[in-house]
Amino acid sequence: MTTPPNSISPYQSVKNCWYVVGFSKEFEPEKLTEHKVAGKVMVIWRTKDGGIAALDNRCAHKRFPLSEGRLKEDGTLECAYHGLCYNDKGRCTLIPSQMDQEIPAQAKVNSFPVIEQDGLVWVWPGDPARKDDRKPPRTPELADPDFENIDSGPMRIPANYLLLIENLLDITHFYPLHDGNIGDFENSKIPIKYEEDEVDGNRYVKTIREVRNYNQPPYLQDWFVYDVVDRFHTHQMVSPAFTRVEMRNAPPGELGTDKERGYVLYHFHTPVDEKNHIWWWCVNCKADHKSAGDPTMSTAKRVASMFPDVVAQDHWALEKQQAMFDVPDEGYSELFLKPDKALRRARQIFTQMLREEMVPSEVRGAAE
Repeated sequence: MTTPPNSISPYQSVKNCWYVVGFSKEFEPEKLTEHKVAGKVMVIWRTKDGGIAALDNRCAHKRFPLSEGRLKEDGTLECAYHGLCYNDKGRCTLIPSQMDQEIPAQAKVNSFPVIEQDGLVWVWPGDPARKDDRKPPRTPELADPDFENIDSGPMRIPANYLLLIENLLDITHFYPLHDGNIGDFENSKIPIKYEEDEVDGNRYVKTIREVRNYNQPPYLQDWFVYDVVDRFHTHQMVSPAFTRVEMRNAPPGELGTDKERGYVLYHFHTPVDEKNHIWWWCVNCKADHKSAGDPTMSTAKRVASMFPDVVAQDHWALEKQQAMFDVPDEGYSELFLKPDKALRRARQIFTQMLREEMVPSEVRGAAE
């Protein structure tokens, strides 16, 4: 992506942010896993005591990937090239080729802050001195026994992660991209309200769409029982790492009653680099709700079985968009429409975060 001199592109990866690297269940005891988050290469594993360790994936000696090594009985990570061993903080504890010498102070690799919360593993790829500026967003439905939760697993998408966030905030693309499953022409006409605030250091932007006597598209009739509904629908960029979608449907006049059906849909988007990201989605529905399309299936299972069709359409669109960033602008100017307010604010939030990252921690600390 080309960026004019002396300017910041919002399509760079924000580093001072907590990002999901997987669900807790994905990290088996003492199994090394390789990751790349916002350009930082990492080896991550669950330690003997059940914690999570995250180190720079390059051995301090010859850059060999530590994820190709092995964990020893004492819990240290042995590089597969020359046998240097590291503890879970990144300090070298053994160099087989010079046992007669002290281990040099520079024999270490960087560690990354990690938080395991609500069944998710979050990592901070940025300045470790700023890790307390914000907290990982909460995902309460994952721990709520009233909800059934089904996730997609990690999907590598060949597109910048801000493109996905923009896609999620502006659902006027439900027609034509998702026409016939979750979208229709009438969806484009639903009025949009906007909300902004900050929670735990994370600046968010939220779209709110409310409609009455709305004839649901086919997939939503299938999942949530009713053909004609009052609907409350929100999309919230909680942080650069997480977008939360909530949809509540009920017969006209019945929102807020026990007739209400819907979901909370999580989207986790973790940048690999400026042209790739990892996308997880997780559908959360009331555990006792059933679908209309298959009354023997829970709503969550029914949504999870059909939602990949929708995701495939978004994947296609994101990949096509990303390819266009390789074409020089040469007079091209992006058109903004009325519903684009939220995505423009998302870009501004990204740009502000990227500007803050350009100020060294010691300078910021003195100013504060």
